[in-house]
Order: sequence, then structure tokens, then C-alpha cells
Amino acid sequence: MSAASYASGVSAVPLLGDTIGDSFDRTVARYGDREALVDCPSGRRWTYSQLRTEVDAMARGLLAAGIGKGERVGIWAPNCPEWMLTQYATAKIGAILVTINPAYRSGELEYVLTAAGIRLLVAAPSLGNADYAAMVSEVRPRCGTLERVVLIGSAQWEALLARGGAAARLAGRQAALSPDEPINIQYTSGTTGFPKGATLSHHNILNNGYFVGELCGYTEADRICLPVPLYHCFGMVMGNLAATSHGACLVYPAPSFEPAATLSALAQERCTSLYGVPTMFIAMLAHLDSPQPDQCSPDLSSLRTGIMAGSPCPVEVMKQVVERMGMREVTICYGMTETSPVSTQTRADDPLERRVSTVGRVHPHLEVKIIDPATGLTVPRGTPGELCTRGYSVMLGYWGQPDQTTEVIDQARWMHTGDVAVMDAEGYLNITGRIKDMVIRGGENVYPREIEEFLHTHPDILDAQVIGVPDARYGEELCAWVRLRPGAPELTAEAVRDYATGKLAGYKIPRYVHVVEEFPMTVTGKVRKQEMRERSVELFGLGELAATKYA
Repeated sequence: MSAASYASGVSAVPLLGDTIGDSFDRTVARYGDREALVDCPSGRRWTYSQLRTEVDAMARGLLAAGIGKGERVGIWAPNCPEWMLTQYATAKIGAILVTINPAYRSGELEYVLTAAGIRLLVAAPSLGNADYAAMVSEVRPRCGTLERVVLIGSAQWEALLARGGAAARLAGRQAALSPDEPINIQYTSGTTGFPKGATLSHHNILNNGYFVGELCGYTEADRICLPVPLYHCFGMVMGNLAATSHGACLVYPAPSFEPAATLSALAQERCTSLYGVPTMFIAMLAHLDSPQPDQCSPDLSSLRTGIMAGSPCPVEVMKQVVERMGMREVTICYGMTETSPVSTQTRADDPLERRVSTVGRVHPHLEVKIIDPATGLTVPRGTPGELCTRGYSVMLGYWGQPDQTTEVIDQARWMHTGDVAVMDAEGYLNITGRIKDMVIRGGENVYPREIEEFLHTHPDILDAQVIGVPDARYGEELCAWVRLRPGAPELTAEAVRDYATGKLAGYKIPRYVHVVEEFPMTVTGKVRKQEMRERSVELFGLGELAATKYA
């Protein structure tokens, strides 16, 4: 009988028992003169000692403004140093930081401000064409708990940092905090219904950031380029907390992701690590393929590691990142906001084949298992099922939504991810799709990830996403959205079928193909498959079928 699909993360390195503020202060004591943060757009730089001075100034300002332990402070801004100051200042006083998606507009902003009961909001004045200040003014009268708005860079911001207060008061507040108390609410980007606020503790996110850094081999000599959004766990936990728990330096290349700015920051700051979702790496590789006439190829020789996460990574993209960008020790991480976020990660010494084709093994001090969704029983290794995880990383719950919490965390504290996974004999995991994304075509279960991986082998296809659309005969059919390489000829559904014939089972070959320049994406780089399905239904005239199928 095959071994069960269960694994636990045995580790000789103990969990941290600190609060985020105490961990940060310990790093400052050890590495105070080393560079902690570089903001490329503004040219500003901080050593760890300088950064703590500003963090403490803001923390004292929040105390003087009457912000108590457990009260919610919102941050609505793109990547910038002030974001990091707010993260660590709120952690030092025990206020709960509510991270707000920079892509939100007034309706979504109002929902989060109200649902979380935010008392003070730190916000950028604007981002691109989005006037944040105007949107805040629009919704503020309807948000009963919101007492104060501080716009970054304004006189209000300067006054907050200058407001001061006794250092002893801050020290007393910090000493009275427990690592198990909530410190962060992150609203998940669901495709249906309202977002849910995953509530995370010091213990959750500090340890997750620390062990992500451990598996990347971080030391005080590392410099981490962070183009992923700070409002998400990828940025604020795997980035900021992984760095500050190891004394490494953070480099912010731009307020939001730009391939050219990221590559420039990598070269100019001699970064050793780079983070991104697959679409970011695809964009950077495309930029390297098509340099501007007046630009030299960036020197990426300092890179050794990094993290690719956020959505499944095509194997061919991973290989190019290793070969062309020099990221010999790049790791793949898998997780979700509700688990702080990382549950599995490849290791630097894993064989390349493992690092390009799996999401690694269970993280230290965590457990994972794969179950049959129908019975709840653990399946044998090699058998697909729903991935569940348990341990220090599992959220406290959804803010103010106990019923929603019990739907995903069972009585034994297993978090049910909703992802379909397979565990091999050595404990490596492969994510084959979302349970809700599975396509049932004529009674056959089809996981889009397999088809997407295959389409990446087509010489003209840069990226591919596969969804199910309604079909009168088979119930559902496969539809592929593809992005083509520069200069590639137009691609038809017939050409894709010809390419796949003899290589894929007939029921796995997409019936529909839609060529696009970009996929609809969330700000964290996740593809909006529900939106793609809705647009495909309209594009291919499947409205009547959809009304019946998805009613």
C-alpha cells in the first residue's frame, strides 16, 4: 500500500517567539550600520539605525494620536518607504494594519474601511490616474469609524512623524504585546462575493517571513529586489519580514511593477535576490529579448536566488529564469494569504528538475496532507486531492466572519486550500489546479494547469491560460487564451489543435482559442479566470448555454 499523502516539516531551527517590533530591534542592534532600504524612484536610502529612528517616530506619533492596541490602521498606497514605516510602526504599538489593494476604487475602499472598522487611514494622494485623495473624501462621510486620514508626503504626514511623545511610552506599549495577538488584516481577492479579511498574528507572519528567508539562505549580505506589491503577503511578509529578520537590504524598484525599472534596479543595486509572479518574469524576459536601442543589457551577475510564486509557474519560464537571469538558487513558493502565506517551498539544493516542476516540500514546522474532498480521508501518494495545511501559519480567522472561517478551517485546525495537488514518494508537491477551475468535459476531469504547461511548449506562444466554457454536447469545453511572442504569426484554434494532436488526449485539446495582448489580472499578478470565462461566453456566443450551465 502506498504511503499516505502527508508530510511534516521537521526542523532543527526553532520558531521565533518574538513580536515583529522586538525582532526588528534585535536586527538593528546587530546590523545598525548596514543598509536596510533603498527606494530607487526617490533615491532615498536608510541604514537599519536610520530606519528604526523613523519607525519609532511614526509609532510615537500614532500613540499620540490615540491609536490603541488592536485598533485598525489602514494603508492604501503603492510600494514606497512610507508603506514599510507604517507596517513596522503599527507592529510596535500593537495596532492592526489593514492592507488595502492599490487597485481598489471607491466602492471597494468603502467596504474595507467599514468592514475592518479602520480608525486611521494612511494613503497615497494618487497613483497614476487614480485620485486616492478624492476617493477618500467621497466615502469618508459613510465610514463611521474613520476619524483621521493622513496623506503620504503631506503636512499631515510630517506632523504625524513630528508629533512625537515619550520614548518610554512606546517601550512600555511594545513590551506589553504578545506574539499571538492579531497584527494584520489582509483582504483576499475573491472572484465572487465580497473580499474576506484574513487576520494574522505577529507569530504567523514573522515566522513565515523568517523561514522563507532561511530557505533562500539569506544573510546580512543579501539585497532583495521587491517589485511585488507590499499590500500582499508576498511583499510585506516574504519580502519585508524575510529581509529584516536576517539583516538583509530591501530594494524597491518602482511604485508598481515595471520590467525596465526592475531590471535597472537589479543591476544598479547589485541585488542577489528577485521576487515576482510568473507574469512578471515573463515580462522581464521579453524585455531582455527586445532591449531599447540606446540601452545595454543589464548586468545581472549578482543574482543568485529569488522567489517565484503567486500562481503556477510554467516550467519553460522557470528554466529561462535560471539560465538567462542567473538565478541558480531560485525557489518556488506555494501558499495563500490565509496561511501567512507560504506552506511549501523548493530548496536551493533541490535538483533543477524538482525546482522547475514542483512547488517543493512542506515548510519547517508545518504539516500538509492531501485529502479526498468527498470523504475527507488522506489519499495515497501519487493521487490527486485537495491540499490542506496546518501549523503556526494558519490565520486566526476571517475578521468578523466566524461562519466563513469554519468553512475553511476544520475542528482540527487544518486549512482547506481549495487547490488540487499531488504528493510524490519523496514529499514534493505539484499543484494541478483549483477545485473550482476543474473542467468536466464529457465526464472527464481536466485540470487547466496541464494544458497550460503543454501550450508553453509551442514556439509562438509566450503565455497561456485555459478555462472551461459551456457546451451543449460535453457539458464543458476547453478555451485557451494565449499571448504570442513578438513577431509570431496569427494563431488559430485549428493550428493549436493540429499542434496538440498526437501529444494530448483528444478531450484535453482546446476547442476555442483567443489571442490577447494581456490577461485580465489582479494587482498581485493572479489571472482573473472568472472574467475570462464571462468574456469568452460573450465572444463565442455561448450566452444561452451559460445561463443554464452556470445558473
